[in-house]
Amino acid sequence: MPWGRGASQALLQLAGRVSERPGARRSSHSEMNEEPWATSQDQAAADLTPSPARPDKLCLDSFWSEVETIRQGGSYSESDGARRDSKNSEEGEQEVQWLQDAGLSTLISGVDGGHEDEVEKAVLLSTLTRTQAAAVQRRLDSYTCSLRRRNKPSPRDVRDVFAPLTAPTTVPESQYAEHRSPESRMETPPTAVSVEPQVGTQREEIFITDIAYCEQAAILLKQAKLPQNSTSRRKDDGTLPKVICPQCRLGVTHIQDLSQADMKKVRQLALIDMTALCDLLELEVKRHKTCKRRMPEGALFGVPLAVLVESDQKLKSCTSIPLVLQALLSFLEKKGIDSEGILRVPGSQSRIKMLQQKLESTFYSGDFNWDEVSPNDAAALLKKLIRELPSPLLSAEYLNTFSAVRDIPELKQKLHMLNLLVILLPEANRHTLKALLEFLSKVVSREKRNRMNLWAVSTIMAPNLFLHKAVPSRLTEGMEKGQAERAADIMRLLIRYQDLLWTVPNFLMSQVRKLNENSSRRYQFYDKRIKNLLRKIHTDSRDKPEKPPSEPCRTVKIQVGDILSSSVEVHLNINSRAADLLAQVHQDLCRSDSGKGLKRNGCFTYHDCAIYEVGGNIGEHCLDPNTHLLDLYNSNPGGEWVIKLKSAANRGL
Repeated sequence: MPWGRGASQALLQLAGRVSERPGARRSSHSEMNEEPWATSQDQAAADLTPSPARPDKLCLDSFWSEVETIRQGGSYSESDGARRDSKNSEEGEQEVQWLQDAGLSTLISGVDGGHEDEVEKAVLLSTLTRTQAAAVQRRLDSYTCSLRRRNKPSPRDVRDVFAPLTAPTTVPESQYAEHRSPESRMETPPTAVSVEPQVGTQREEIFITDIAYCEQAAILLKQAKLPQNSTSRRKDDGTLPKVICPQCRLGVTHIQDLSQADMKKVRQLALIDMTALCDLLELEVKRHKTCKRRMPEGALFGVPLAVLVESDQKLKSCTSIPLVLQALLSFLEKKGIDSEGILRVPGSQSRIKMLQQKLESTFYSGDFNWDEVSPNDAAALLKKLIRELPSPLLSAEYLNTFSAVRDIPELKQKLHMLNLLVILLPEANRHTLKALLEFLSKVVSREKRNRMNLWAVSTIMAPNLFLHKAVPSRLTEGMEKGQAERAADIMRLLIRYQDLLWTVPNFLMSQVRKLNENSSRRYQFYDKRIKNLLRKIHTDSRDKPEKPPSEPCRTVKIQVGDILSSSVEVHLNINSRAADLLAQVHQDLCRSDSGKGLKRNGCFTYHDCAIYEVGGNIGEHCLDPNTHLLDLYNSNPGGEWVIKLKSAANRGL
């Protein structure tokens, strides 16, 4: 029996169901204070010199000139032969791949995946919101239709999959409220929060990450249908506002702060939320796969990013981006960042080809003569290195989705989509893109010297990221001004808001914590007797009077290398922050004999250390210095705190 209404009911019933820990106040990521999240130094510098609202004629001409240079260089062609590296998915294959990436492949498995697979699937579904569950259902319906067209057996009936789980639970219309703590619920709808500027001041936008992005979009769509809101939408004037992200009491979580196991779950949930958001915004995007091709031995250009990084890690273990890219960016920062028209002025094709050959043959031996390279040559080599990757820097799977962001009218929804897409990028691509964007931000910050503002840099770099022979593109369909402007606008958002886009939204962190908690209690889904017993225990615990609040005491472990050095006990209060604890521990260690020994040996350096949250409902999480520790304790009482040396990614190595 195919998936039908039963599947929809099961998914919606599972969405958002999670058992709360008895007797504890859930201080989740959604609990916030009023301090705005600080923007990066580069963004602050950009605020001093506002970028023009629209690109000028020189910028637009540069865009199409760059497109023509790419065509002449053979890096892109619209012929079928040039797209031989792209492989279109067969009917139904897109849905199969999507469900696999989302961790839900057992939903369409023709063979029973076993007890463990059933539990993992049920646990993941139990964390979804209403809109996220609906997106999963649409993929299942699409897969079922494709099976019928191909005359293959349909997947199992939902009642066979979720027989013990289909309890008569209703999901309220305001599903998003279940995914916030009571302290954070606001009377004003989250997507409606904006700050109107005074005359002569920069507009501000409040960026909420507590509520799933797809749920925010659903609220916005409902608001747009109201009569009083039908004509109230503010026209986009092209200027970029200052985005303020209210500071969460659990701190900001950057992508590199989480363990690989937790990031895998974040990516699965991000894919589901992004797909739900695309469905709501009616963005039709197709994923492409890049076929493998033979690589020339010893080459730098045309080699997959992951292969380059893996090879370079044998020479420099802590590297996360290719060494040749690091060398080009370093050269440009030292000798080219102030050059007028940097990135815009093209080099000679024959000279660039000659330099490429020398670079590939002598780079690793250290014999390459950088004195022969001009800033414009290095910029051309940088763009060529990016263009000639076998798979786009933005990945073959998601390049079309990145391109589709330009069709989203609301700025916040554009940023929502870009945030999820950055999380979904392969690790090597994400690190490389961040290094590139940091360099481009520095170029923009020197606009008075190099005459390259944000629009100029964006229009030059957009074709190099959005045109690739492995993925068909509509970017070159005609020479319309709008095509160039919209493509450059995505690049502009990536450069300007990169620090915000490289964070994990609070709602995904909350879902991962719930996922880990449910996984540790997975037997509850299958043993009714234990489930009833736990329900009784939960009821009894609520009847007992609560103990008066007190300042809890936590043991913080200090780790040197792989050896646990010592531990210290700390008393927590409402104002205790991670930065204060780290400073206190460092001060105490410096006074002690053991601390002096560690300092002499160079094992314990204050600025290179951080507090890590380990275990409980998280794998490993490097804490933001502004994390309020009492809230963290209430959110994850089963976790341990360890002070140790930051990872290479957290130290920016």
